[in-house]
Amino acid sequence: MPKPATHPESNEVVARPENDRRQRRKFSRAEKLRIVEAAERSTDRGAIAALLRREGIYAGQLSAWREQVRLGGKAGLEPKSPGPKAAKSPLQLENEKLKKRNRRLEHKLDIAQKLIELAGKAHEILGVALPSLDDEEKR
Repeated sequence: MPKPATHPESNEVVARPENDRRQRRKFSRAEKLRIVEAAERSTDRGAIAALLRREGIYAGQLSAWREQVRLGGKAGLEPKSPGPKAAKSPLQLENEKLKKRNRRLEHKLDIAQKLIELAGKAHEILGVALPSLDDEEKR
């Protein structure tokens, strides 16, 4: 990490603008819940606006937190990890893979049944008797 620059005429430390970056605020579930509950208790005119100013948040943030509480209860306020979300869970991917395999096997079975019917019809036309399952059991 680079050291802060000192002013040439004094020993005063001068901040470098390239290192001056604001950090994103992170709220814990307890903080979010406290703010949402305070907003719900607010009945006076302008009380919610004062709460927003005091906490340093925007109305949209409060609305999003209220929606999260409405949809998921207190657990809905858990911090989410950043980045793109997985489109499908591993279980959904496995389910789709098995469905695709099942369709392929059903198609093969349908073809095999049609070939067996065709072979039976060919034996009928030629007058050749096919062995039955009962004959195989007797052996």
